Amino acid sequence: MAIQGRGYVGPLIKLGIFTLITAMATLFLASTLTTFGAGDGHTYKARFTNVAGLLAGDDVRIAGVQVGKVTDIALVDNRLGQVTLVVDDSIRLPKTVEAKIRYRNLVGQRYISLTEGPSKHGRLAPNGTIPLSQTEPSLDLTLLFNGFRPLLTALTPKDINKFSYEIIQVLEGEGGTVESLLSRTASLTNTLADRDEVIGRVIDNLNQVLGTLNARDKQLAETISQLQAFVSGLAKDRKAIGESLGHIGTLADETSKLLKDARPALKADIAQLRKLAVTLNANKSVINNTLARLPVHFATMNRVASYGSWFNFFLCDWDGRVNVPGAGHVTPATFHSQQARCQRTGAGD
Repeated sequence: MAIQGRGYVGPLIKLGIFTLITAMATLFLASTLTTFGAGDGHTYKARFTNVAGLLAGDDVRIAGVQVGKVTDIALVDNRLGQVTLVVDDSIRLPKTVEAKIRYRNLVGQRYISLTEGPSKHGRLAPNGTIPLSQTEPSLDLTLLFNGFRPLLTALTPKDINKFSYEIIQVLEGEGGTVESLLSRTASLTNTLADRDEVIGRVIDNLNQVLGTLNARDKQLAETISQLQAFVSGLAKDRKAIGESLGHIGTLADETSKLLKDARPALKADIAQLRKLAVTLNANKSVINNTLARLPVHFATMNRVASYGSWFNFFLCDWDGRVNVPGAGHVTPATFHSQQARCQRTGAGD
């Protein structure tokens, strides 16, 4: 048994060494992340016009790296907030140091960001105070987001968090983005200024239109009232109007059937009419001559028929032809009168 127990000594030693190293690393990390106490660094004070949301225990950072903690917040001069902070003793702050309250996250946690200015003016002594001219309060998100309320109501919670954080980043250090935004705003303002004459004319024309409407307010009111009465009358007669529309639909169907039945005969009539038009066009000289002579013949016929409702005729010529089968046309007799009235004069024939 003693021989077998000796085989566990080596692994136990290795386990002990690993545990010791892990514990030392954990203690070192804990000492790094532990809140700075009164004896862990130099104490300074900073005055702000607004310290809303800043709490004791919040971080103090330089270039995003934690170098201290806020230990106390008090009101001085009945109008200023005085923040007491402890900074690691390895860091000496210059007299030109600037302290700004920044948002740590959207939950509302803050931290103090220290910006080390040039050190040629000397170092800030421990327990020294950073003046109000070198501090900057945090952004009032309540006032900011109230302005964005119409936009935020249309976004999802995830988009709101992302958008809000980007706003904070832009307004708390992204100077280039703000400069670009201001440049675009200035460009838009200049464009509107270049169009001020057109905008002015539009406003003047709109004023004229509104003035005309204002001058005709009685007529406009009467028109609206009459339109309302007309619509009300239509609403009362909607049943009769609906029935009329139904009858109109029936009439349209019957008319369609009638045209469908009459279409073949109408098509044949149109075809024959086309033939008639071709024939009339081919004999237009005869038709024109006939129409030119009709007035003379009508005058003669009027004179002949003036004695009563009959016509008196005098036989001047007669020619009879008979078609005999096998012999063709046969003219058995002809007659021609020699009376003066039968003589052709050329004017009335």
